[in-house]
This record gives sequence, C-alpha cells and structure tokens, in this order.
Amino acid sequence: MKKSLRLVSIIIFLTFFNFISYASINSQNDSLGVEIELINPSKSINDGGIKLSPFGGTPPYQFKWSNKNTPLTANEASGLIEGFEYNVKITDANDVSITKNITIPAESITENFNSVFEPVVQFMSKVLFWDPFEAVGLYDPIVYTDKEMIKTPEWTAKTDKIFILKKKLVQDGEKVNKGDEIAIVSIDNEDADVVKAPESGVIDFNEEEGNVIFSPNNTKHLIEQGAQYFASITFEEERPLLHPNGDIRKNSIPFIVVWLIAGAAFFTVRMGFINVRGFKHSIDLARGKYSDPNAPGKVTHFQALATAVSATVGLGNIAGVAVAISIGGAGATFWMILAGLLGMSSKFVECTLGVKYREIKADGKIFGGPMNYLRYGLEKRNIKGLGKVLAGVFAVLCVGASFGAGNMFQSNQSFQIMASQFAVLEGWGFWFGIGLAVLVGIVIIGGIESIAKVTGKVVPIMAIIYVLAALTIIGINIENLGPALSAIYNGALNSSALKGGFIGVLIIGFQRAAFSNEAGVGSAAIAHSATKTHNPPSEGFVGLMEPFIDTVVVCTLTALVLIFTGMHEVPGVTGVKLTAQAFGSVISWFPYVLAIAVFLFAFSTMISWSYYGMRGWTYLFGKTNRSELAYKIVFLVFVVVGASVSLGAVLDFSDMMILAMSVPNMIGLYILSKEVRTDLATYMKKLKEGNLGKPVEELQEDVAE
Repeated sequence: MKKSLRLVSIIIFLTFFNFISYASINSQNDSLGVEIELINPSKSINDGGIKLSPFGGTPPYQFKWSNKNTPLTANEASGLIEGFEYNVKITDANDVSITKNITIPAESITENFNSVFEPVVQFMSKVLFWDPFEAVGLYDPIVYTDKEMIKTPEWTAKTDKIFILKKKLVQDGEKVNKGDEIAIVSIDNEDADVVKAPESGVIDFNEEEGNVIFSPNNTKHLIEQGAQYFASITFEEERPLLHPNGDIRKNSIPFIVVWLIAGAAFFTVRMGFINVRGFKHSIDLARGKYSDPNAPGKVTHFQALATAVSATVGLGNIAGVAVAISIGGAGATFWMILAGLLGMSSKFVECTLGVKYREIKADGKIFGGPMNYLRYGLEKRNIKGLGKVLAGVFAVLCVGASFGAGNMFQSNQSFQIMASQFAVLEGWGFWFGIGLAVLVGIVIIGGIESIAKVTGKVVPIMAIIYVLAALTIIGINIENLGPALSAIYNGALNSSALKGGFIGVLIIGFQRAAFSNEAGVGSAAIAHSATKTHNPPSEGFVGLMEPFIDTVVVCTLTALVLIFTGMHEVPGVTGVKLTAQAFGSVISWFPYVLAIAVFLFAFSTMISWSYYGMRGWTYLFGKTNRSELAYKIVFLVFVVVGASVSLGAVLDFSDMMILAMSVPNMIGLYILSKEVRTDLATYMKKLKEGNLGKPVEELQEDVAE
C-alpha cells in the first residue's frame, strides 16, 4: 500500500512539474521582449538612432519614448544624442509592458564632448529656465484646447494649389464621431478628397460650401495664421495638448526671462521712462553733437555703439527670430518689440555705471564694465564682500561665454552658412577657421581702438545690406502690410493653443528679444566704458539705442519678411535656413548675399566678444600685456576649433553662460539704481545749461539711502 501511494505521489509530482515547466516555457515564448538596434551613421553629433523590434506579447505595440519628438506609434527614434541615456516603455495590446534604458555609444571626440556637456546643459536649463510661478502654484502650466483644427489635405506652406470646400457632408453644429466623413475638398478643381473627422465632437466650418479655403494668390490666406484650417471640432470638455511622445504639453515662464524683463520694467519706471524721453538725445550724442575730443577715453560714442551693436546684432536676429516665429507665430513679434523697448532702460543703467566706475591706467588702457561697478560700486555701499563675489562670478561667466557663444558658435555657424551657399567650401572647415582666425587676430591684436575702427565700418555696412534687403521684400509685398499687422496683433492677444496660447506666445517673444539684445547681461557696459566722455550718463543714453536697433528694428524686419512671405507657417524648418528661404522666395539670389551678411555679423560679433572676454580674463588673471596676449591666443585657437567641428551641447552651455551673466549683473544694477537716477538728474541739469561738452567737475556723489 505504501509503495502504491509513493508511486502515485511520484506520478502526481512529475505531472505537476511537467505542467509548470510547460506553462513556464509557453509563458516565456509569449512574454514581451524587444531587439534593439543602435544606429550611429557618422562622427557628427546628434544623428544617432534607435530601432526597436518587439516580439512576443500581443500586437499592436505602443512606444513611450523619453524623447518628446518621437511619436507613440514609432518603433524608431532619430536625431538622438550619442552617449546620452534615453528610455522607452513598450506596451502591448494587453497592457503588458517592459522598459529599456538605452545609450548610443559616443565614438568620435565631438560626440564624447557633446555627451559630457549635455547633462551640464540640462542642469543649467533647470536653473535658468525654472518656472517660479508654477513652483508656487500661481497658474496651471498645462496647455489646454477645446477644439481640433481640421487642415485641408495635401496643403503645405509652399503650395501653389487652390483648395475649395466642394461639399459639406454634415451640417454646422452637428455632432460627429471620429472617422466620420465630414467634407469633400477639391484641389485645383481636380479629383476631390473626402476628409474624415480626426476626433469626436461638434463640427464647425470656417467656410461656406463652394468657397475657396486657401489660395496662394490671396494675400490674406498667405499671411493669416491657420488659413489652411477649414473647420474645427469642439470637444465636450477641454483636453491637454500632447507632445508626439504622449507627454502633456506645458508652458513655462522661465526665471531668466522674468529676471530680465522685470528688471527692464523696473528701470523704465525708476528712470522716468528714459527709453522714450531720452531717445532723441541719444541720437544727438551718437552723431557727435556733444563730443569733446579731449575727454578721457579711447573711442567715440558712435564707435562704442557700433562695437556693442556688433556683439548683439547677429545670428540671434536672423536665426533666433525665425525660431520665435516658427514656434510662437506672428504674435511673438509684438512681444519682441515690447521687450526691446523695455530693454533700452536696462542698457541705460548698465552703460552709465560702466563709464562711472571705469579704471584708466597710466598707459591709457581702460578697464571697465560690470566687474568694476559690481566690486567698487557695492564697496561704496558697504557691501564689499558681495561685490567681490558678484564681480568674480561675472568675470568667469564672461570669459566662458566669449569662448563659446561669442566665438565658437559664430565661427561654426558662419562656416556652415557659407558652405551651404558656396559648395567649394565643403570639407574645408579647418582652413576656413585658420583664415577667419587670421582676420580676427589682425583686428583684436590692435586693442579696443582697432576693434572700434573695424566695427564702426563693418556694422553700418552689414546693417544697411540686411535692412535694405528686408525693406525691398516688404516694399515688393507692401499690400501685405495690413494683413501682416493684423496677424501680429491677433496672434499676440488672441493666440490659439496651437501656438501655446497667450502665455506661450508672450514668453517666446520676450525670450527671443532678451536673448538677442543682451539688455541686462552687462556685456555692452564693457565696450561703452572706453568712450571719450566726462559724463557717464551720456554713454547710458547712447547705450539705450542698442535694443532699439537690435530688436525693434532688425528683429522686427526679419519677422515681417517671414510673415510677408508666409514662411511663418512652414513646419520642420527653422533658424537661418527659414530666413534664407523667406528672402530667396522673393529674391532668388539673395541667400548668397545673406550668407555674406551673416559672415560679417559673425565676424563682428567675435571681435567684440574678444574684448569682453579679455576684460573678464584680465580681471581674473591680472591686467598685464602678457595676460592679454595669452587670452588672445586662446581665443584665436577656439576660432579654428569652432569652424572645424560641431560641439552641440558645448555651445548651448556657452550660450547659457551669457544668460547667467545677467544674474550677478542685475543684482548690482538694482542696488546701484538710486545713484544712477541721481546722476541722471545732474546730467539733465547740465544739458539744460549747455555744459555737456565741457570738462567740468565730476558728477555729484550718490546720496546715502
């Protein structure tokens, strides 16, 4: 009996074991898995790819990538950063999922540099672009929409076809379900396309049956934002907009933009709207009306203005504006202009202080800018320790920014733009960099006088070329002015969720203006500190013209060209390429001229930033000829490096250093604003009495608070 029971027990155990083993094997065969293919086609940065081949589970699969631009349905991601970790969650139809962390190995030197700096850039982004309003719960950052816009089939921003709403298959106000046939649209009077509802909701047509939806010959259609949408579907309740990867889309009000714009608004009020009432006087000063050739300093008001403008007017006005318009639409132009007008007051304050606290050595060399007024101005206010720290931090950031955004970025982009128009330059980046370094070296070795002479000639030439070209395109399409202004106004105040809503467009406009004109950053105060003048506020007046020239004039002209030519609706193209296409759509040969103009912009920016960086360098390492020469040699080496390779995150990091300069600088401007206001009152009295051009006593000391 015992043997029988033992035998039965063994049989039951073996049967159970086999069942478990079979179930386990079968489960493994059906379990979700994935094969991963890593793609790194070249030594260039940011061209990595990941291809996933899932197996097991139950199709269809969904792919939730950490890269926001990769759709949920895509099993392949491209344009990825080598050496940077991405994650993807793969989910099957039964909601079974696996998550993979994937890194494309960095192979080349530039890829390794890029991967090392990417985390640093992301950290700086979190600090500089931190949203204080969201942090304290003052507003909901999520972008909501209550409707889905329906675009005409086959429409593109460059289309030459006419689209007509041939027939409505449902009536206005009727509820439709996703996939229902809602309309028939004819294209150039050829075979009509049946359009289906992309979502469920209430249909609302923008056009009557038989009307033209979009015609490239209609100015209003060309310029109006969203003219290609012939209907919309309204939902029962608002929904958040999503990125392609399924993440909820959010607006943010970056700390750095708030920091710069709030400061600009404060100084505008504090100085009695000096940006408005002082504008005419600033033009008189730049023309040399009140100049004294025997005043202390090395350059004229105009030369200082040209040097400072050459550092700000550049790729930000050409590529940066295209970014703003492509993201924020025509309405971003309005907020760019407003930010530029406010920034004039910040420039007034920092340029006044730059001259007031400058140091002129026995050999005539001038050392001025934020390093001086932060250290000595705050020392005078009995906060010497804070002043030293702020000045030191500013100097370090200034040197870093001069090597990166003020140098490598400029040489890199100037080569890319020139090579794109002149194919003979392809593959010759190193030698292009050598030639550019020689040209830059010839200028910067000569010091501020040499820099001022070159910028005094180059800046007017490049500005005239660019402005005349923009005005030509605007003049050719002058009938578009009304619709363009309407698009700017409506886009600024009544922007749809498609462009991020009101807050999204406002922030994009403010952000691009603040980044472009550098008002509050403190860099311009270094150039203006070398001006020949007895009266520090006089250079503040000259300085306030910079944001006006940079943003209100040049940025606005670029924006108008983009809007006039309908390029603000072109998807997938941004930066300088979009601007070149806009000019080329009217003047076919102008992209070649634009390439040369951009080269001049980049060249003048480099030589101006070499002076800024050198002043930061000498503050840190000593005000000697040897120290200056060492900086200039290093600077010229970076010119070659910038033209030879792509450095991606390194350049982004350097660009952020420029923005970071505004933190210590603006703290000092707030503290010293009272004495600037006092100096301004004294200056205005001298102006009224007609004593500006005379070497009279120094301005009165500031009054203790």
